[in-house]
Amino acid sequence: MDTKEILKKVRKIEIKTKRLSNDIFGGEYHSSFKGRGMTFSEVRQYQFGDDIRTIDWNVTARYNEPYVKVFEEERELTMLLMVDVSGSAFFGTTTQFKKDTITEIAATLAFSATQNNDKVGLVLFSDEIELYIPPKKGKSHVLRIIRELIEFKPTSKKTNISAALKFLSSVLKKRAIVFMLSDFMDDDYEKTAKIAAKKHDLTGVRVYDKHDEEIPNLGMVPMLDAETGSLQYINTSSKKVRDNYKTNALQLLDYYTNTFQRSGAGTINTRVDESYVKKLLGYFKHKGR
Repeated sequence: MDTKEILKKVRKIEIKTKRLSNDIFGGEYHSSFKGRGMTFSEVRQYQFGDDIRTIDWNVTARYNEPYVKVFEEERELTMLLMVDVSGSAFFGTTTQFKKDTITEIAATLAFSATQNNDKVGLVLFSDEIELYIPPKKGKSHVLRIIRELIEFKPTSKKTNISAALKFLSSVLKKRAIVFMLSDFMDDDYEKTAKIAAKKHDLTGVRVYDKHDEEIPNLGMVPMLDAETGSLQYINTSSKKVRDNYKTNALQLLDYYTNTFQRSGAGTINTRVDESYVKKLLGYFKHKGR
C-alpha cells in the first residue's frame, strides 16, 4: 500500500469515526470515566452539612471562623488502546476482516478521548510487543495512531494476551483507561488480567467473526491456521468435527468473559457484521450510571 493510499484510508476512517465520537460518544465517554482524583480549588466558609474533614484549620484560625477546602475533579485522563495484531485478526468471512472493525473502534475511542482533551497511547501486540506509542494529546497524534493501525506489519502471527497485560502494568505507572481489542483466542492470562484491572480501568473489546464460533458443512476443505501457518484438510461434513470446533470456541469465550468479570474489568462483544456503535454506546451508558 503506497503513502497516498494509506492517507486516503486514514482520511476515510477519520471522517466516519470522528462523526461517531462527536455525535454519540463524546458526552457518554465523559460521564463514563471519572477523573484520576481531586485537586484543590479554593476555600469558602463552612456551611451546615459540610464534611468536617475538609476544614482548613490554618484559614479557620486566621479568620476565627470555620472555612473548608473545595476540590474539583481532576478531569484529564490517559487512554491506552491495546490492539491484537496477530494472524487471527486478519480473518473475516462477511463484509470485512476483524482487523478493520478493530481499527474503526480504536479510532472512535481515540477521537472520543481527544474531544475530552485526554491523552491517547497505542500498544500493538502479538505474542510480543510489536509497537508502543506513548500517550499524547492532539489530533495529529490520533491520526498517527490510525495510520499505524492500518499499515503496521507485525513480525509474529501468534497471540499472548498475558505478555501484553504484563507490559501494560510495567509501562504505565498512573491509572489509565485501557481498552484491549482482540478476538481473545488465547488463555492463561487470568493472573495478569487481575493485576492490570486492579491498577487500571480495563475493558476487553472482543471482535469476532461468526465462523470463529462455528463452521458450516462444506465437506472436505483446506483450512489455514492464521497463527501457526499450518494448512490442514478438515472434514466439515463430520458433526463431531463441527461440534469440537464449537466447543473449543465457546471455552475460549467463557474463559475471556469469566476472567475479565472476576478481575473487575468490563467486557464488550461485537461481531464484525453487527453494529459496534450500539455495543459501545450501551456499554458507556451502563458504565456512567
